[in-house]
Amino acid sequence: MLKRLTVKNLALIEKLELEPCAKLNIMSGETGAGKSIIVDGIMLLLGARYDKTLLRYGTEAGYVEGVFDVSERAKAVMNDFGMEEDDCIIINRKFYADGKSEIRINGRTATSGMLKSLTATLVDIYGQNEYQSLIRTSEHLRILDYYAREELAKVCSHYAQVYTEYKDTVNKLSKIGNASEREREIDLLSYQVSEIEDSATYENEEDELIEKRNVITSAEKIYAALGQALHSLNEREDGSASELIGDAQREISAISGLKSLFAEIYDRLETVSIEIGDVCDVIRDELDGLNFDMGELDELEKRLSAVRSLKRKYGSYAEMIKYKTAAKERLEYLENADSHYFKLETRKKELTSELYALAKAMHDIRLFSAEEFANKIKKELHELGMENADFAVQISEFPQIADFEKRFGPLGADTAEFYLSPNAGQPLKPLIKIISGGEMSRFMLALKVISNETDDIPTMIFDEIDAGISGITGRVVAKKLAVISRKHQILCVTHLAQIAAMADSHYYIRKETANNSTVTVVTELDKNGMINEISRLSGGQGISEQSASNAETMKRWSDDYKATL
Repeated sequence: MLKRLTVKNLALIEKLELEPCAKLNIMSGETGAGKSIIVDGIMLLLGARYDKTLLRYGTEAGYVEGVFDVSERAKAVMNDFGMEEDDCIIINRKFYADGKSEIRINGRTATSGMLKSLTATLVDIYGQNEYQSLIRTSEHLRILDYYAREELAKVCSHYAQVYTEYKDTVNKLSKIGNASEREREIDLLSYQVSEIEDSATYENEEDELIEKRNVITSAEKIYAALGQALHSLNEREDGSASELIGDAQREISAISGLKSLFAEIYDRLETVSIEIGDVCDVIRDELDGLNFDMGELDELEKRLSAVRSLKRKYGSYAEMIKYKTAAKERLEYLENADSHYFKLETRKKELTSELYALAKAMHDIRLFSAEEFANKIKKELHELGMENADFAVQISEFPQIADFEKRFGPLGADTAEFYLSPNAGQPLKPLIKIISGGEMSRFMLALKVISNETDDIPTMIFDEIDAGISGITGRVVAKKLAVISRKHQILCVTHLAQIAAMADSHYYIRKETANNSTVTVVTELDKNGMINEISRLSGGQGISEQSASNAETMKRWSDDYKATL
């Protein structure tokens, strides 16, 4: 349930805060006052795309925040996200003038996908998007399946698992290819494996080759440096490093017995002398072993070019070995393709038969549920003022096994379409071709009433459910909303006095202008305020002296009706 809604700098809204009640919350006001902006704010909380034109003019940033009670389904989604459970769920959506927005769930950064997954367990909304989805026949099967979800759950889950394996099997078959394609791939992979193995390259070979090349190309510099270093350490006539250290040792030796520090200095000089001797030996060995063959340089360049060519083709040494391993596995698979192909084809046939049986079970459940669903829809439409309406769900004929593979998909082999006859004596026709705006509103409400029986989504939002209806039908719609609101929190935008009269909480939305700035203001109405707004919506305010009395009567009748629920 939505406990608190806060909106800042959204279109004409500078700042507002609502704390809707747990039952039926009505929002009304003059056209253009900003009722739809509040719905837009809620849509942002549900993961709708942010458009920077929604930001209040002259501001750099704004936000929408919703505080929700935690439902069991919401807890499960939060756990999937690795988020800790809390007493409530706080969703914050900040948006900026550059078109960017950021989402936080209980203080943690989240993606729009995470937000949609979570809020789908918290809020169900009826508005233009739902109208658009209903006029797409592809959505009709989804609506029917939602109605029959408990009966379909087990078989659909099994079907989905088998379907995934089937798609994987078909994918493997496609990768085998025909005989000529296999031969071409075998030739290519064989060449690549041989190229890598014959190269006999190893990790860090490129670095070693570069080092050897640098040594050869710097031969004169190396020879001169080593020779001068040896001369300085051990061969200078005016005193080499070895001789100077020996002199220092002799001087310290004379006093080493007088103090431990002097003895320590002597030992350290001894260590230095030994180290210099070792360094001189290493330099002599290196000088004796120097052999700069320019012909070797040509071989080094060729090898370096070959190693680099392999690297360009296959990546680093680790990537090259990984590729070789995969290529060998693929080669083995292709060279035994006939055996693999036979096994895969056999498995594909087995999976197809299993899918056929599962799809048939889904089809039978849908046929049974479609009749029950249609009867309930008709009952609701009759109560909503369409007394002579007829309704049916037409499900495609289930195919024979020979045609099954051409028809089936992730949801089975069925298609479904809603058919409607609004008036007596008229044949059933595709709903999407004949339904009017007012009929669509009533049809959507009928769906919501039916889903109310099993739906565990705590909050429902109706954006102008009263489009195209009036009079007695409006009162019936109000009663339906009241029934739903006993199990679900409802936020409803309306222009109808009959619906407004049914409110448990009522918010009046208006525009105010001050200092050349226009803002949307929301006021929660008390009992007298509700009656005045009902009078205004009925059109009698300022015209008939009975308007207020009629509004009061309407409100009293509505409250009495709710008391019976």
